[in-house]
Amino acid sequence: MEDNEKNALEYLAISKTHQLRLSRFKYYENLKANAAKQSSKSLIAFGRKIYSQNEEDGIILEIFNRIGTTNKIFVEFGVENGLECNTRALLFYGWRGLWIESNIQMVQCVKEELPITINTGQLSVLQAFINRDNINELLSSKIPEKEIDLLSIDIDGNDYHVLCDITCVKPRVIVIEYNAKFPPPIQYCKQYNENHIWNGSDDYGASIEFYDKALNEMGYKLVVCDLTGTNAFFVQEGLLEDKFHEPCNAEHHYQPARYFLNGITSGHPASNGTIENRVQV
Repeated sequence: MEDNEKNALEYLAISKTHQLRLSRFKYYENLKANAAKQSSKSLIAFGRKIYSQNEEDGIILEIFNRIGTTNKIFVEFGVENGLECNTRALLFYGWRGLWIESNIQMVQCVKEELPITINTGQLSVLQAFINRDNINELLSSKIPEKEIDLLSIDIDGNDYHVLCDITCVKPRVIVIEYNAKFPPPIQYCKQYNENHIWNGSDDYGASIEFYDKALNEMGYKLVVCDLTGTNAFFVQEGLLEDKFHEPCNAEHHYQPARYFLNGITSGHPASNGTIENRVQV
C-alpha cells in the first residue's frame, strides 16, 4: 500500500472517530437541554464528568449544593483503580472517606497514585471482597461516624443485599448502580450470592422500580438517574424540601440504557435465567 493511500485511510479513521464523539456529545447536550426545559429543578442539566465514569460528579455536587453537607464523609465500594469513580472529585472539595475494592492490583494502583492523600488520612483504602457478613466490620474499622453524607455502591450484583445489611452508617445520599434493562414497572433483583462475580452480562443488580420501592421503605426518595442509565441517586426524604424535580419515583426518573454515551458500543450481552434468579421486595 502506498504511503499516501495509507495516510488517507488513517485520516478517514480518525475523522470517523472524531465525528462519532461529536455526535455523542451533541446528543448528550440535547438530552440535558431538554431536561432543563422540563424543570429548573432537574439535576440532569448539572451533570458533568471530572473523574466519574459518566456525569455523576456534577450531579453529586449539585445535590449537596441543594441540601448542604454535614461532615463531608463519603464511602464508596467498587472503585477499581479510582480513576473513574463517584467520589474522587470530592477529595478536591475537602471531603474525606473510604474506598473498598476487591481487586488487589487495583488497590495497589490507588495506593501508588494517591500516597499523600492516603498518608494524611483524607482517604482510606481497603482491599476486600464485600459481602453481607463483613460490610459493617469493614466500614466501622475506618468510619467511626454514624451519619455520613454519601454512600456510593457499584459491585455488579449484590448491591441491594449489601446495602440492606449496612447498619453502622446512615448516609444522607445514596448512589447505586441499577439494571436499566428492566424499565418500570418491572421489579427485578438478582438473588444474593456471596461469591458472585459479574460476568459482563445483563444479569446483575436490580431494576430501578425495585430500588425505588425498597429505598422508599428505608426513608429515601429517588431524585435522578444519570443519562447513561447507570446510576440512581437517592436522598433522605426529610431533606427534599421541594428542591428536586418531582414526582420522585422510578416512572418519572428512569433512564434507559445509553451506554454508548460513554463510548461503550456493545452494551451487556443477554443472559438466561434472570426470571428464575430473582427476589421480590
